[in-house]
Amino acid sequence: MVLWPSCGPRCLWPADMSRLHSTVLHSAPSLFPCPLFPIPLWPPAPLLPLLSLKSVTPHCLFILFGVYGDVMRVKILFNKKENALIQMSDGTQAQLAMSHLNGQRLHGRDMRVAFSKHTTVQLPREGHEDQGLTKDYSNSPLHRFKKPGSKNYSNIFPPSATLHLSNIPPSVVEDDLRRLFASSGATVKAFKFFQKDRKMALIQMGSVEEAIESLIEFHNHDLGENHHLRVSFSKSTI
Repeated sequence: MVLWPSCGPRCLWPADMSRLHSTVLHSAPSLFPCPLFPIPLWPPAPLLPLLSLKSVTPHCLFILFGVYGDVMRVKILFNKKENALIQMSDGTQAQLAMSHLNGQRLHGRDMRVAFSKHTTVQLPREGHEDQGLTKDYSNSPLHRFKKPGSKNYSNIFPPSATLHLSNIPPSVVEDDLRRLFASSGATVKAFKFFQKDRKMALIQMGSVEEAIESLIEFHNHDLGENHHLRVSFSKSTI
């Protein structure tokens, strides 16, 4: 999948119709009239336009794209750092990520996600340093879909201003979570624990963009008592 500015990790070229189920996406920002790479806007892999190196890291993209599938590798391009390649576990997950994240705003810029011509993200050769721009997440414990039949498959929703929180320990109260999500400068508009299960809650942020950034920042946040917060987008509102 490729990410880039305004025109846009398995990756496809328009002529490469034989790879319609690729897993690499190309991503980039939307301030330019066209992508830095001739990447198609239909499947096989996505590319995303990155906003600024300080705010967007491989880990940031791993967490965000990981909402829609298991991210295997992420590469921010060395000479075009506003672009990234994201390799998903399979073509279906790459398609989901592209359909839900293309056009969403992150740190003030629109992401463009499309399939890339590359079929895999290459790791740096041994002894070659790439400043941490390429990361392998193949064995990450944070994959949401590694268990066959996981309930996460039935809880995949587009980005929304309302986030679903789970794995909340008994000692954590509403004010704790409101303060946590407001600590990044975001606006918390509403909060509600689930009546039947206080391990889960809904929190409404000031905008979809704030919710995206909050998910990236606070998913897997350590709440103590051996509980790490789970954050996903919700189809419900408060």
